[in-house]
Amino acid sequence: MSFDTGRGRVLGIETSCDETAAAIVQSGTSVLSSVVSSQVDLHARYGGVVPEIASRAHVDLIVPVVAQAFVEAGLSDRPVEGASCDVDAVAATYGPGLVGALLVGVSAGKALALAWDVPFIAVNHLEAHLYAALLDEPELELPVIVLLVSGGHTLIVHMEDHGRYRVLGSTIDDAAGEAFDKVARFLGLGYPGGPAIDRISVGGDPTAVRFPRPMLGDGTFDFSFSGLKTAVVNYVRKHPEVSTPDVAASFQEAVVDVLLTKTRAAAKAVGARGLCLGGGVAANSLLRERFLDACLEDGMPGYLPSWAMCTDNAAMIASAAWYRWRSDGPWPLDTGALPNLGLPVA
Repeated sequence: MSFDTGRGRVLGIETSCDETAAAIVQSGTSVLSSVVSSQVDLHARYGGVVPEIASRAHVDLIVPVVAQAFVEAGLSDRPVEGASCDVDAVAATYGPGLVGALLVGVSAGKALALAWDVPFIAVNHLEAHLYAALLDEPELELPVIVLLVSGGHTLIVHMEDHGRYRVLGSTIDDAAGEAFDKVARFLGLGYPGGPAIDRISVGGDPTAVRFPRPMLGDGTFDFSFSGLKTAVVNYVRKHPEVSTPDVAASFQEAVVDVLLTKTRAAAKAVGARGLCLGGGVAANSLLRERFLDACLEDGMPGYLPSWAMCTDNAAMIASAAWYRWRSDGPWPLDTGALPNLGLPVA
């Protein structure tokens, strides 16, 4: 069943963690505006995201961020008499994420949809990350393998078609981004850990320390990064004189090695037509470089989201919403937040 999506303009709202974002995307691929207000400075002093602070910041920021998205798109958020709103639907992330933060976005999205008399679409944050690369590569040919790596999730997903996914592998403990944060905190590099390790690794030797590659030869597509983090801690405690850039570069090398080795194996196993990256860790410079090298070696198209589309943003929310709206229609206004939501699978 397909539904009338009008002009296809979707306002997306993202508040799953510590980014307050709004975007307007047309027909799933054309980004008319994308506004992101980061809370990094609010949480840096605590070494991580504080849920209550994040929720309160979303409340303060959501209205001006949505208004800015309309301004940048050159559209109006105030329907005149006899005319409809300039967007055809409103979408918001309803999970997974921090429950208080999610509730801010879901409540705002439902209120706007009701006020403007347009459909509301609830979006799975993980599913949205699968669409990040499509915003830059609208002609991307499915099926593809998507390596989704973020602070909370590390997944290898077989994206067979729009709305049809199979999770081939996932982490059994820490996600890759979580491991970056924990190692960076231990090394005194600050928060967020991923960008900090990426920066300092430029001056380090990635071969200085041969850290373990967990589960690399176990025959599965699953990951484990908790033991790698512990290996870094133990090594530094035994060798306090070791160069911090060398440790960071060696750790990063191990993570990227595991991620790409398993992803390439998964792509060959299912006969994928291409490889995609998604999630916040997809902004890591070494991962991006090695990803493109691997695709070239394997003779397979590789799709990288732009830097802006790697981290949490509302453009990917609006894009995923448009595809869901076409196939499933609008969502009820009693939809709530689901902090532990998993990726919908076929």
